[in-house]
Amino acid sequence: MYFDTHAHYDDKAFDADRNELLSRFPAEGVEFVIDPGCDIPSSEMACRIAEGYDFAFFAAGVHPEEISDLPFDWLAQIEKLASHSKCVAVGEIGLDYYWDDSKKELQKEVFEAQLKLADQLNLPVIIHDREAHGDAFEIVSRHKENRGVFHCYSGSAEMAAELLKMGWYLGFDGPITYKNARKALEVLQITPLDRILIETDSPYLSPVPFRGKRNDSRNLCYIVDRIAEVKGISHEELASITAQNARTVFGIKT
Repeated sequence: MYFDTHAHYDDKAFDADRNELLSRFPAEGVEFVIDPGCDIPSSEMACRIAEGYDFAFFAAGVHPEEISDLPFDWLAQIEKLASHSKCVAVGEIGLDYYWDDSKKELQKEVFEAQLKLADQLNLPVIIHDREAHGDAFEIVSRHKENRGVFHCYSGSAEMAAELLKMGWYLGFDGPITYKNARKALEVLQITPLDRILIETDSPYLSPVPFRGKRNDSRNLCYIVDRIAEVKGISHEELASITAQNARTVFGIKT
C-alpha cells in the first residue's frame, strides 16, 4: 500500500472525475493521500476533499507563486485551516525564482511567516524550492525548530546532505524515472531509507511511461520501482518504509 505525500486533487484537472477517481484508491493500493493547498481557496478545497475520505489529509499554505494580492488576514485564514483535525502540515510553502524573481523579498517574508506559524501549531511543513536553493537553505537553517519535507527535491547532493543532517525528509516524484535524472539519482543514493518520501505532485510530473499525461496516485508504483532498484531492496519493502516515514513526519497514527 502506498502513501502519496503530495497530490493536488483540488486542481481543476480533476473536476470531471475527482470523486470517481478518489473512491477507487483504497482498492488500487493507495492507502493515504495528502493534498497541499497553494493559496487560501485551494487549501479550503483540499480541506473539503480530506473531510470526504477517511484516507485523505491536507495541508494549508500559500505557495510562492501565489503571494500577489493576498488579503490582509491571509495568515489568520491559513492558521484557521491549519487547526482543522485533518490538516497535517503547513504547505505548500517556500521559494520559487524560476518564473519570476522580482518578488524575492516578499516571497521570503511570506515563507518565514508560515514557518513561524507551523512552529506555533507544532506542525511539519511542505517546502517548495525551485531555483532558490541558496535562499531556501539559509532560511531553514535559521528556523531550526521547523521539520518536514523538501517536496520534489531539486537541489544538489551537497545541500541534501546538509538538510538530512538537520532532520529534513526529501520527496521524490516522477522525475526520478526520467532519463535525465542524474542529479536526482545522486541525491537518492545519499538519502537514507528512513528519510525518503514518495509523491506524485498530481496532476503534474507523471512518471515514465505516462510522462506528459495527467498524473494520479496510482502511478506511485513506478516511482517506488525506480527507488527500490537504486536502493537494492524490494518494491514492497520500499513502499512499506516510505509509508511509515510519512506517518512519522506527518503524525498520522491511523
